[in-house]
Amino acid sequence: MQDMTAIEVKAFVPSKDFALSKRFYQDLGFDLGWSSDQLAYLHHGSSSFLLQNFYVKEHADNFMMHLLVENVEAWWSHVQDNKLAVKYGVKVDAPEDRPWGLRDFVLVDPTGVLWRIGQTIPDAHQETSG
Repeated sequence: MQDMTAIEVKAFVPSKDFALSKRFYQDLGFDLGWSSDQLAYLHHGSSSFLLQNFYVKEHADNFMMHLLVENVEAWWSHVQDNKLAVKYGVKVDAPEDRPWGLRDFVLVDPTGVLWRIGQTIPDAHQETSG
């Protein structure tokens, strides 16, 4: 039997302005692992993605990312404290509890990529007995 262990999966996130997007994601809390003229590796802990110097409006307008975190309020505070919405002219919506068992907030990057940053709501899927 072959060993088909997966190590990692990374999305290639588009950017309209590559330099601006790299700054945005670093301000959001990602570390820049490496970068070339066409691609940048960004990570936070064990979560990572590849930012590409590539933009097609139809692709970017339908691109979404989801980041599951331990403390969504800490991430929300970081976004607010660093004034990312004002600094980058991006949309952010406050955290809300979602019916699918997450508390998350929406953040749209400078290219138009929609991010949902959230945490699991404990016991959200447990049925209550009456």
